[in-house]
Amino acid sequence: MSVSFDGLGLSPELADTMTRLTSVGATLAQIIARNGLEGNLAEAAGTNAGGDGQKALDVIADEAFMNALRDGAVRYYASEEQDDVVDFETGTLALAIDPLDGSSNIDVNVSIGTIFSIFPKAEGPDESFLRPGTEQIAGGYIIFGPQTALVVSFGKGVQQWVLEPGTDIWTRVADPKPLPHETSEYAINASNYRHWPQPIRAFIDDMVAGAEGPRGRNFNMRWIASLVAETHRIISRGGVFLYPGDDRKGYERGRLRHVYECAPIALLITQLGGGATDGADPILNALPDRLHARTPFVFGSSTKVARVAAYHDLPHDESHALFNSRGLFRS
Repeated sequence: MSVSFDGLGLSPELADTMTRLTSVGATLAQIIARNGLEGNLAEAAGTNAGGDGQKALDVIADEAFMNALRDGAVRYYASEEQDDVVDFETGTLALAIDPLDGSSNIDVNVSIGTIFSIFPKAEGPDESFLRPGTEQIAGGYIIFGPQTALVVSFGKGVQQWVLEPGTDIWTRVADPKPLPHETSEYAINASNYRHWPQPIRAFIDDMVAGAEGPRGRNFNMRWIASLVAETHRIISRGGVFLYPGDDRKGYERGRLRHVYECAPIALLITQLGGGATDGADPILNALPDRLHARTPFVFGSSTKVARVAAYHDLPHDESHALFNSRGLFRS
């Protein structure tokens, strides 16, 4: 495996774990590129602990990461595809992972990825993962698309590597730039509009109103339904992503998992000067109450994330769109 984390001040244990992750990432990139040639990676393969349908690639990725990390520095392995934490019995680290994010997009050739979060191990598995995201020592993702890339933070900025096609060679490229404070793009699944809480509807209504509305400018909506792909776009050019809780059964806390999806993405975004909240409060300060806990998630350019929180602070009878006289809704 050709990858170097020199100059980043990583411990030998963390550097070895990252090398193992990128090794699996290179293998998965080749498997994904051959989807349909040797089998259907999008075929159903059961249901995971959160009640979501699994695809064949979900299971392949989970097994590959688990096998690669065994007998290394990771003591506790927590995966979206496993009911409980797997104890490797030795090691100093705890790793939480969504082995294959966006699996509904496998068969339509849209970017998918792996999301991971690394903590120092604590006394036991619960203590290792049910803790504030500020205690992560690494968090990031591997994106499989036209380009396979690793984007990660070790707590001091965000770094990026690109996989040279057809090889296991990862090349360090320019670090992502700080997120712009303002943006004209937002991402949300608009089909759920009728289920959203009023503050989210108000925020979206004011952007949909465009130049004629209280914001006085036009906005573009994006929705890929792959958290890694949404994050990569926002890191590349700014924007805001919203996955709120809503009034449907099972969606009261949204559908994204706090520990192995939202916390590592929040680390990346805040390291780039952006914001990441549950709509009101910072994700990195929150304490998940169980491994597969869900949370509403809003992240991206700091002014947009703060604005969503401001809508939540409005009195209920004022939290609707088009308050042209309120400075809050300008810019």
